[in-house]
Amino acid sequence: MSSDKPNVIHLKDYRPPDFLIPQTGLDVELLQTAARVKTCLHLRRNPKADSPKAPLVLNGERLKLITIRLNGETLKPSDYTVNETHLTIPTVPDVFVLETEVEIRPQENKALEGLYVSSGIYCTQNEPEGFRKITYFLDRPDVMSKYTTRITADRKNYPVLLSNGNPMDKGDLDGGRHFVTWEDPFPKPSYLFALVAGDLGEVQDTFKTRSGRTIALKIFVDRGNEKKCGHAMRSLKNAMKWDEERFGLECDLNTYMIVAVDAFNFGAMENKGLNIFNSQYVLADPETATDQNYEAIENVIGHEYFHNWTGNRVTCRDWFQITLKEGLTFFRDHEFSADMGSRAVNRIAAVRVLRDFQFVEDAGPNAHPIRPPSYIEINNFYTVTVYNKGSEVIGMIETLIGRENFRKGMTKYFELFDGQAVTTEDFAHAMEQASGHDLTQFKNWYRQAGTPVCRVDGNYDAAKKTYTLKVEQLPPRTVKEQKADPFYFPFKMGLLDARGKDLPLELEGDSKKETSKVLVISKKEHTFVFRNVPESPVPSLLRGFSAPVKLEYGYTPEQLRFLLAHDSDAFNRYEAGQVLATRALEDLIRARQEGRKLEADAGFVAAFGSMLADESLDPALCAECMILPSVTSLVERMEVCDFDAAFAAREHLLKSLAAAHEPQLIRIYGRYHGTGPYSPDSVSIGKRSFKNMALYYLAALGTPDARKRVAEQFRHAGSMTDTMAALDAMSQAGFPERDEALTAFALKWRQNALVMNKWFVVQAASKRPDVLEQVKKLEKDAAFDIKNPNKVRALFGVFSGNLVRFHDAAGEGYRFIAGKILEIDTFNPSAASKLAAAFKKFAKLDAGRKELMGRELERILAAPGLSRDTYEIVSKTLESGRKNAAAAKA
Repeated sequence: MSSDKPNVIHLKDYRPPDFLIPQTGLDVELLQTAARVKTCLHLRRNPKADSPKAPLVLNGERLKLITIRLNGETLKPSDYTVNETHLTIPTVPDVFVLETEVEIRPQENKALEGLYVSSGIYCTQNEPEGFRKITYFLDRPDVMSKYTTRITADRKNYPVLLSNGNPMDKGDLDGGRHFVTWEDPFPKPSYLFALVAGDLGEVQDTFKTRSGRTIALKIFVDRGNEKKCGHAMRSLKNAMKWDEERFGLECDLNTYMIVAVDAFNFGAMENKGLNIFNSQYVLADPETATDQNYEAIENVIGHEYFHNWTGNRVTCRDWFQITLKEGLTFFRDHEFSADMGSRAVNRIAAVRVLRDFQFVEDAGPNAHPIRPPSYIEINNFYTVTVYNKGSEVIGMIETLIGRENFRKGMTKYFELFDGQAVTTEDFAHAMEQASGHDLTQFKNWYRQAGTPVCRVDGNYDAAKKTYTLKVEQLPPRTVKEQKADPFYFPFKMGLLDARGKDLPLELEGDSKKETSKVLVISKKEHTFVFRNVPESPVPSLLRGFSAPVKLEYGYTPEQLRFLLAHDSDAFNRYEAGQVLATRALEDLIRARQEGRKLEADAGFVAAFGSMLADESLDPALCAECMILPSVTSLVERMEVCDFDAAFAAREHLLKSLAAAHEPQLIRIYGRYHGTGPYSPDSVSIGKRSFKNMALYYLAALGTPDARKRVAEQFRHAGSMTDTMAALDAMSQAGFPERDEALTAFALKWRQNALVMNKWFVVQAASKRPDVLEQVKKLEKDAAFDIKNPNKVRALFGVFSGNLVRFHDAAGEGYRFIAGKILEIDTFNPSAASKLAAAFKKFAKLDAGRKELMGRELERILAAPGLSRDTYEIVSKTLESGRKNAAAAKA
């Protein structure tokens, strides 16, 4: 890194663009070792710009300028200047046409931004700032243009040529070449431009809209993978139908296309009419894809389709507004998945991710609001805060104003802003207009970082038959957010009688009777009084996790077991079990730290058994309830992370539960094992999940019977779901059969890149003490490619999330991952910065680990040529550690 710090970009400094580009023409010539891009821009000055005589400054990086003409006249070198990042023309008319021709090298582009080649396929990734690596342009989201794109290439190697919109012309050219011209009728920002060229197989279908239009649906994949697109196509059609029914939004295109590529920095990209996907979110069959893969495909296919309206038709004014499209669309895809499967299970899974990742981010060095006030590299803000917490914020709006008003708000949003680049304030304004609800204070969620704490106390007055609930909100527990203004959020709750039934709630000042009430929290303290409560109730608080807050309430173990058995709210039933488990684990952590014998809490062990025995429960919900709190969630509750104690406690409780309920676990496994041919429907997935959780617990016992059961499932599995469940169980339990099974798996699947990623994951996540040595061997395996982000995530990313092994006291994990970050940063800064998030626990480490990790962070920062992406993450991580140390001394 040079001694000059990268510039910080601030939201407060936003200025409208000096020029607009109503029309863009592209002529992209794909050659053997390069590409020529001829661009014709129709420009005019922006009447809203600050300066009426500003020069024209276009973004452009890694471009070789060949020609430049203004209104048909070739410009002299003295008429313009070019540097590494911009093309500047000091004097231009108010309305004009600019033509440029540049040469780029897609084959050498390993950053996977702009136009690059993946496994012989040309493809693009332009969000957020990749288009400037294709041609000179005003590469910002508030410059929207209509594109006409002509692509020429060798017909034999690239018979398929795709771009946004509709094909308008095609034909053959001399020398075995051909061309296709595409015209997009909708104005879009440059980040939504897409181009694909390759020898691809095609799967076709159609969708008839509610207005009677027929949309052509096309999925393009590597030849031979066409048979693996059925689930993706069904998911797309389901998403299109759902969006019509839920929000009244119909597909506005004649053709909707998806392309799957192997090397991609993200999961997928919503380019208008031509979505480009990481192949793991398209390809699936029972032999090669797990239940989780099927669910992820449905989720991501839906997400990118929903972007057609929330992101494309209405887009972001600037990159600080990412959550405007991503948080909203994430909410929409969560609702879609909930309606396609189990709403309760989907909610539980969403909250688990929020707590294990977003809450951690909120409390860490890179904490930021869902609309950040500044950034160095915008790639670093495609985060769980912007997406997942952003989705929670949208969900709170729906809860506060009601589903019907929320749909009206969506309709108003498009009525006011269709075809525009707007802000989060504009979205909130539409919701206010449609519902009459004042969201002024609610907008604190957009500008304040951190997770607020909701402290609750309840009191029953038998004489008055009243129940009083006191709710206090505390600011996020981070130094910089101690002065945070109160948040505004919905607090959904209920009261249960002695039989576990919901009591009708009569709130003072509100005549409406409800068994589940949404309270509005807007001040530091509230008191709510419920009348005509016949007996002392058990409160069910924050039902459905109605707000992304940390709840504090003094539940007794008896109350938690009661809620686990009776609560009508499925999420809170699950939550009661998680609180009981967390308390049991914290007791074990203390025992280990104090050198005492570890003994599992008998009450929790019994409650766990009661849950297993309740055959009225949904198997999918039972499977979720069997997942113990993660090591991540346990160490986040500590002032100083004790990974070893958290890991040991979790292992002990897992084995104690398995030993206490072995017969019941065997019964569950037998009941759901081998129940018919594979189906990815939610009911079947739930049954397999319950069965495989039982297998995982049994494997933890390590008995000969358990080893035999796991080995038999691995050998005779009828799906990849059962194969991976068995392989993971024997790997985590350290069975001797593990190495033989891994070898057999690799021998069978070595030619399938996506399946081999699973092979990397299961080894990098292992509990074995020698896992780092295994990872070092695996990076030399022929199936690993450090230039492929999927491989990096599967091996290095998973290892860095294996907390007890990555944070080994010797510090070798830190040194290894730091070396990989530096290596990857030289060609793919985006992937390197994501891997750098492995060091986010720096501020909460013990002195020994902090010194070791600090050395590696300093080593990364000292590297010459370090990218802005990695610099931002690592510098903030180091800074947070110093602030934490200073605060501790004070």
